[in-house]
Amino acid sequence: QVVESGGGLVQPGGSLRLSCKVSGNIPGGFSLAWYRQVPGKRRASLATIAEDDTTNYAASVRGRFAVSRDAATNTFYLQLNDLKDEDTATYYCYFVDDSGGTWGQGTQVTVSS
Repeated sequence: QVVESGGGLVQPGGSLRLSCKVSGNIPGGFSLAWYRQVPGKRRASLATIAEDDTTNYAASVRGRFAVSRDAATNTFYLQLNDLKDEDTATYYCYFVDDSGGTWGQGTQVTVSS
């Protein structure tokens, strides 16, 4: 099970930290990706983190967003900084291991003054 939290309403320039808790033991060979989606558009990849903590970012968020994990609690994070109106979306995490992929339920981030 993959459960997200941390979304909310924030003013432009503000920050949020999203969490993605993965239940159970995490086997080797996993990766986790963060996506976001706005109504009428496809889900867009933002960032990924691999088992060796290698990270990758979409150009649109590089330098503003940061992905990390706490191995002790099987929790992954997406730090959102310097938020802009266009960052308003539903954010999803997607956990992948040898048995397949699992989406979180999504968490809404709204950037508005």
